[in-house]
Parts: sequence; structure tokens; C-alpha cells
Amino acid sequence: MLQVGLSLPHSPGGAAGGFPMAEPAEGDNTGTGQEVLGSSPVTIVITSEADTWDIDAASCLGCGQFVDWDRMPDPEQQAHIPRDILSKPPKELKKLAREGYWAASRALRAQVYHQLIQQVACRLVTPDALVYRDVASRLFGMPSVSSHPLPEFLEGCSMPTYCLNLEGVTALKKILICVGNLFPDITYSPILPSLVALLLHYSEDEAQCFENISRLIASNAPHTSYIDQSFLAHQASCMTFGDLANKHCPAAHKLIASTSENVFEVYSEWLSWLFHDLPFNYAIRVFDVYLLEGQKVLYRIALALLKQYRLSVTSAELEGTDIKADLQAFVQNIAEHVSVDKLLERAFGIRLFSRKEIWLLQMANRKALMERGITMVQSRQSFHLAVDMQNFSSSIVTAQEMRIVWSWIPERFSLFPPLLLFSTSEDGCSLQRFYTCCEGYEPTVLLIKTTEGEVCGAFLSSDWSERKKNGATSGFFGTGECFVFTVHPETERYEWVFIKKPELAKAVPRSRQRSPSPSPASLLGSSPDGHSTSSNHLTVPTPQRKGRLSPFLAIRHFLLPSKTASMFMSGSREGIVIGGGGGQALSLDASLLWGHTEHCETFDNPPLCQENFKVQLLEVWGFQNA
Repeated sequence: MLQVGLSLPHSPGGAAGGFPMAEPAEGDNTGTGQEVLGSSPVTIVITSEADTWDIDAASCLGCGQFVDWDRMPDPEQQAHIPRDILSKPPKELKKLAREGYWAASRALRAQVYHQLIQQVACRLVTPDALVYRDVASRLFGMPSVSSHPLPEFLEGCSMPTYCLNLEGVTALKKILICVGNLFPDITYSPILPSLVALLLHYSEDEAQCFENISRLIASNAPHTSYIDQSFLAHQASCMTFGDLANKHCPAAHKLIASTSENVFEVYSEWLSWLFHDLPFNYAIRVFDVYLLEGQKVLYRIALALLKQYRLSVTSAELEGTDIKADLQAFVQNIAEHVSVDKLLERAFGIRLFSRKEIWLLQMANRKALMERGITMVQSRQSFHLAVDMQNFSSSIVTAQEMRIVWSWIPERFSLFPPLLLFSTSEDGCSLQRFYTCCEGYEPTVLLIKTTEGEVCGAFLSSDWSERKKNGATSGFFGTGECFVFTVHPETERYEWVFIKKPELAKAVPRSRQRSPSPSPASLLGSSPDGHSTSSNHLTVPTPQRKGRLSPFLAIRHFLLPSKTASMFMSGSREGIVIGGGGGQALSLDASLLWGHTEHCETFDNPPLCQENFKVQLLEVWGFQNA
């Protein structure tokens, strides 16, 4: 008979105070599978009754009793441990962890793990080892109960065991059951079994492992999260990874978007790449740096895996391939492509924005999911499905081309299908009409087709009504999520220059405020018909209202070396400008008939079409229910 969760053998003739130790069956009868707990399927390790062990048996002191050493990849080399290693400053510890110093000694890694986790700021009342012993004795010390289901928050989650022996697998289940008992607010946490399994390798006993995982669960450090504990938080993290992949791995993103019907489904596996698919000797090195640097480092390493995957495949090879399964197989066999040291080196070469900025993006993604009612376990439409191939209609781009544009926009907006707000063919060539139709929508996508057949445009993160906040002056507004692009003859995107070089844009201390922008001589240049437009003073955006979540990549978050490289969008009665600093990426006059394009510092773009062009068609698209 197979039992789900933690299975205990009945024995009428058992010793007092506990059950007798079951004799292990010949061979290894453990595996994975699904059984139904109530109405919810939970993916777990299934253990045959003959393979269970006595839960009252005392755990051995010292690390390693939970490990099946015959299945471990390579024995770790024991090295001399300097006495002062644990007293080194955080910056030096980060360097040592990144370089794999902990791998030199199993005892060192165990000491470092325990000390680092004990230093994690967490909630005042956090269950510790004593609580675990008490709860475990109550839960598992009753002879009348022979089977304990795993918590419902593991629904649909896999349970890698990372070379744990039978005793270790049972300890893993016991700890997860106690976590479910003591943390009732956890509703979904697919990463938790992997982290517990890894910690068991370096724990003296179950109680110490439980205490350490509890501190990671209960962490309350600002803008920091170790473990997502709800479906909403998990989905927001997946969306955030999708946004980062879109920005930092454009080649891989383009490849996946062109070959997969559901890109979000591919990206939703990013944590599984790290803590399920990676071999143990890679995963434990990831865990080393994760304890010191938090979730941000996981994004870096997953992006490095994505970049490495792009180097190993071609579009032709992926034709008709299940890219999700192909990526999983690639990660499982990562040793054939790159060493763990080289992988981490490449990961830390990826320059991400600050932890706070990524936190803001996660919060924005959570808000979008809540607005769509996606808070419980359910599937989510991808941007490919958001652009309906049958019903989408544009005079400028095909549905397939719009899918490519939609794949570039932030994940939280790609939840929504496109909605046509303005078209010169329907609404006429009127700037005032343009503003009237577009105000109240944030963000928008501008598409332009020239009389020469070239197609270009821009993703604009802010409502066009923002232009009114500067009174009589014309100021630039928007955020670093704005970008410009070309569709025909070539398909290319040009993002804010600091996305590729975030190290140039340092975070602004909380106590400091933005100083005014310099004002260039002219907002708009001359239109191709020779008509000269008036010069306009440039001002910075006014601060947001109190209580509103600060936008992701708002320029006031950064100390920029050049304020002319943060000019995203501007509008006046004379026309609109997108991108500034040394030139304008796109500018249109009040008639919406004549335009100009050139290199600008904000997007570091080439001209998007012929420098002086005449508009054949112009469309603005918003987001339904956004």
C-alpha cells in the first residue's frame, strides 16, 4: 500500500513510546507521483510502507546523516578553516561565497549557513528548534495516526531530494508538515521543498533545519524576500523575471517569443531551473550566494542560464520543439555547457538595478495581477494570447508583428489585450484629438507608418495628461520603461540607455530630492516643410501624490550623470517629442503629418526611419481594463 505524505508503519508489538524501525526493502522503492488530498492534487515523493522509518529514532549529531553519499556527485575537499572566517565583513563574505570558498569544507558551509540565517532580520515571534521538537512530538508521536498528508501549499509542486537518504526524505516531509502547521498563512510555495532539502545536507538535526528555514520564511527585511509564500507573490516574481529577461536577454527573449505560444509559461519555470533542474553541485553554489544576497541574485543566475541557452541553440533547431522542456533539459545538463564558476561569473556580470527598484517592479506586477483577479492558483494568458490573431486589426502592423511589439512591453501590461485609442485614418490628423483620445490611458503604444512604408513607434509609460502638470511650460515626463522601436524593414527595440548600464545611474538617498532639469534651446526642431516651431522650457515632473506606489524606473530614484539622458516623452500645442538629449528619437508636428527622427541620448538609438519623414498613418494603442 502506498501512503501519501509521511507514512508510518503500524506494529501491534511495537516498543513502548514509539514504533519499531521498519526494515528497508531491497532496492530503492521511492519515486515521484501524484495523489489527491481532498480535491487538490499534490506532487510529492511517494514512499512505500516498507521503506518508512521510525519517527522517534533520535537524529545523529553532526551534519551528513541525511545524505546518501553513494549518490553525491563528488566528495567535498576538507580544507583548513581560518578561525576568523565568520567574523569577516559582509562584503568580503559575498566575495568568498561567489568564488566558492564554502565548497572547500562541509563543516565550514554548515557553520556559515547557520550563522548567516541567524542574522536574518525576521518577525519577533518565529518558531525555533524547541518549538519544532514540541510540535513534531505532538504530530508524529501518536500511534493511532499512521499517515500525515503534506501541506496544501505544495499543490502542484515537485519535491527534489538532492541525494537525501531515506532518513533525509522523511525528515524533509516532517519539516514541511510542521511548516504547514506553524505557518498557516503560506498558501503556495514551490521553492520551499528544495530549500529544506539543501539545508538538511548541512544541518545537525531536523530541529536546526526547521529553525533555519523558519527564519527565511519569517524574514522582514525591507525590500527583501527569500521565499514567496502565495500564488500571487510567486506569479509576480515570474512576471518580474520575464521583465528582466526582456530587458537583459533580448536575443534569448526574441528567440523564445518567436518559437513559443506562451512565453510567460516558459519564464514561470525560472525558479525550478535553479532549485530543481540544476545538479546538486550547482544548486548548492546558488544557495551559497542566495543566503547572503537574497532573491536578486536568483534573478541574475537565471538570466545567465537564459543567455547561455541562447548561445547553445539556433532558431532552426527550435522549430517544432517544446522550448519549455528543452530549456529544462539544458539546465539539467548544464555541466556540458559551462562550469559553475563560469556561470556565476557571468551572472554577476549582469548589471541589474537596485534591490528597491526590483521590489517596486514586483509590487507593480502584484497590483496588476490583483486587478485581474489572479490571486489563486490558475493559468495566466500570455501576451501571445492577448493579441487575438483572428480579431486583431491594424492599418499599420499585422497581428504577428503586434505580437512581437507586445512581447517587449512589461509583463503587467501584457496581461491585457490591445485597444485602439486613436487613428489618423479614423480620427483625422489633429494633435488635440490625439490628446483627447489618449488621455486617461497609461501606458500607450504609438505606431507610425511613413509614406515610404517604414514602420516605427514607441512604448510610452505615462498618461499624456501628465504634460499639463507643468503649466505653460513643456516638460519631459515618463519613466525608464519607455522605449522606441522599428518594425519595418527591420525589427529592433531601443531602451533607456541606463538599462544596459545601470551602474551609471546610482540610487538617490531617501533624504535627497531631484533638482531641476536643464532646458535645451529647443523642444522641437524644424519640420520637413521648413516651418519652425517655438522653443520651450523643460522642467522635471512634479512629485507623485502621497500614498501612491512610486513607479518602476522613475528618474527621481537615480542620480544620473546626464539629465539629458532621461527625456522620455513630452507634449505641447506645437507637437510631441519622444526621447531627448542631443537630438530627438521621434518628433511630430501639430498636424501629425510631418516628423523627424535622429539619435538621442535617452535611448541611444539610430534614426528609426528616414530622418525627415511624412506620416502616412498613425495609431495609438492602449490596454483594455488597464
